[in-house]
Amino acid sequence: MKLTPQVKKILSWYESDNPGTKANLARILMTGRLRGTGRMVILPVDQGFEHGPARSFASNAAAYDPHYLFDLAIDAGLNAYAAPLGMIEAGASTYAGCIPTILKVNSSNSLSTTKDQAVTGTVADALRLGCSAIGFTIYPGSEYQFEMMEELRELAAEAKDAGLAVVVWSYPRGPMLDKVGETALDICAYAAHMAALMGAHIIKVKPPTDAISLEAAKKTYKDFPVEVSDGAARIAHIVKACFNGRRLVVFSGGETAGADSLLTSARAIHAGGGNGSIVGRNAFQRPREEALKLLSDMIDIYKGKA
Repeated sequence: MKLTPQVKKILSWYESDNPGTKANLARILMTGRLRGTGRMVILPVDQGFEHGPARSFASNAAAYDPHYLFDLAIDAGLNAYAAPLGMIEAGASTYAGCIPTILKVNSSNSLSTTKDQAVTGTVADALRLGCSAIGFTIYPGSEYQFEMMEELRELAAEAKDAGLAVVVWSYPRGPMLDKVGETALDICAYAAHMAALMGAHIIKVKPPTDAISLEAAKKTYKDFPVEVSDGAARIAHIVKACFNGRRLVVFSGGETAGADSLLTSARAIHAGGGNGSIVGRNAFQRPREEALKLLSDMIDIYKGKA
């Protein structure tokens, strides 16, 4: 596998990492139809934990089968597939070496009343299963945010020592934030920056809206305005928060949406310098051919063809 100049440049940003971690980052960046471009589309399937099996898979019953999900990510030409322990174990042998995998090592569920997640996987599990990275969620703003950050610190250090990459889902939520605040531009930028400060190689956040939520930040945004009405400008602001683009940042697909909406979001991510999309429900809840068409169209956008 010969690395492209763009991938070599990206790897140079991670100055403290060992060759194993850089090799695993390279595997993610050099896989699929976007290989070598520095852009990514990743399939995450942790919704069974988060929302329950029927809410996640009943609309496309084939997706109850973990092998279907591996096949979808591979056949779509994606960069990686992310899932919790049991789902990766269910296909680990059949699909060994077929696509980089990201073991999601903490999870929540919709029966809980707390803004927290349980640690459900280990670095040893990720190594045993041949994963390229671990994935971990933090909830900036939660009453449990500091415990989550401490868990991440320990797991990230262990993963990096073992030569794995670290992907951080950074989702603001908690008593200070309403639904508007969770995706407000200033809050999303803050959450992305926290993930970078915690040592993430790849940062996952939700696409930001045009809201400015934090009272203490409003004067700063007035004095140094962002073109909040422009989706690409909002994405560029998040990229800047990720060490001025020296950390990879991908954006979630969010709740179920129409294809046009998702492709509009992808165009803004591409134009704003984001590194791509991490799309779960909006892919695997669709019929297979429809999902493949959507993912292909997104990849074309990131390749500059649409």
